[in-house]
Amino acid sequence: MMAVAARLGARFRPAGRCPRLDTGLVLATVALLLLGLVMVSSASITMADRQLGQPFYYVTRQLIHLGLGLLLAVLVLQVKLTVWERGSFIWLALALSMLVLVLVPGLGREVNGSVRWLVLGPFRLQVSEPAKLLLILYLAGYLVRRGEEVRTQVAGFLKPMAVLVVAAVLLLLEPDFGAMVVLMTTVLGMTFLAGVRLWQFAVLLGMAMSAFALLAITSPYRMERLTAFLNPWADPFNSGFQLTQSLIAIGRGDLFGVGLGASIQKLFYLPEAHTDFIFSVLAEEMGLVGVLLVIALYAFIVWRACAIAEVARQGQQPFAAYLAYGIGIWIGLQSVINMGVSMGLLPTKGLTLPLMSYGGSSLLVMCVAVALLLRIDYETRCNVHNLKATGTEPAQRRRVRS
Repeated sequence: MMAVAARLGARFRPAGRCPRLDTGLVLATVALLLLGLVMVSSASITMADRQLGQPFYYVTRQLIHLGLGLLLAVLVLQVKLTVWERGSFIWLALALSMLVLVLVPGLGREVNGSVRWLVLGPFRLQVSEPAKLLLILYLAGYLVRRGEEVRTQVAGFLKPMAVLVVAAVLLLLEPDFGAMVVLMTTVLGMTFLAGVRLWQFAVLLGMAMSAFALLAITSPYRMERLTAFLNPWADPFNSGFQLTQSLIAIGRGDLFGVGLGASIQKLFYLPEAHTDFIFSVLAEEMGLVGVLLVIALYAFIVWRACAIAEVARQGQQPFAAYLAYGIGIWIGLQSVINMGVSMGLLPTKGLTLPLMSYGGSSLLVMCVAVALLLRIDYETRCNVHNLKATGTEPAQRRRVRS
């Protein structure tokens, strides 16, 4: 009874200034960023020392990217959601332009057989990272403008799908199969939440799954990854080497891990230890306890994204709701895929662990994505209390629950 009374009191007490930012979401994000910085340092220090003669090369760059990411996040927090909504077609054009430019000979930088990076002075931009966020922004705007058409007409549903198929094809040409899977699955989730007819969603889902299977079967490179995932121990020194080393690292972690910095697998055994397989090093050094902590932090961020989206939906702010849902699905899906790959539950995709893996593009974009979630939460609660979203002084946090 006391809890109910407190909830009703929070709902009907006189409103003051806008509530402060979502403290829980901020703390969970900061925890993952700091933990990622520690793990990048641990996973890369030996390799950087041997290859470059600079043991702190990667962690220094990660720290610089983190600073830039936080600066971008602060700037994004100052931008009203109406600006992001009005720029829907700009975001689409920018995303497709980047995906095309990276394929132009002489502009795109090839690394390990994939052309995914544009060189911008001293900075290399992996175009799939900002493209995913920009396309989510575009789709959120489209679902607001054409929401009724999407729910009632096949054409309204197929139009954005056709645009996003073009983006998916461009991603495959790099090739970046993992980014394509994350983008298309996020899009499917957003359209489902927008209320698309169930039979249309089922047909598109079936087509998407068939296309994914066909792409995997018809590509020798992807087929090799698929067969290695099913039985990595059949060829542990060739096609299954990366996954077997990851599994060994996770197995050595036991309950509490071998200790921070004491990983053996990162010593030139586990490829991409500081990027795609940073989760394996974390599991080895921090054990099951560390793994559960990381999973709990990601689960909390996804839960907060969904809760923020639901409040926005109830507050009649559909763009904010769709955007929050899209960001939540994206972060949750990419996290699950990365951890699933490291544990041998999914085929290798080459995706970073959000907010933790080494990589400037991913870190910058994820900081912006979380900042958008914070802005959505801030504006939504201000709107619920009929307040202007320009207040700067902190006030007692109030939430509206159904």
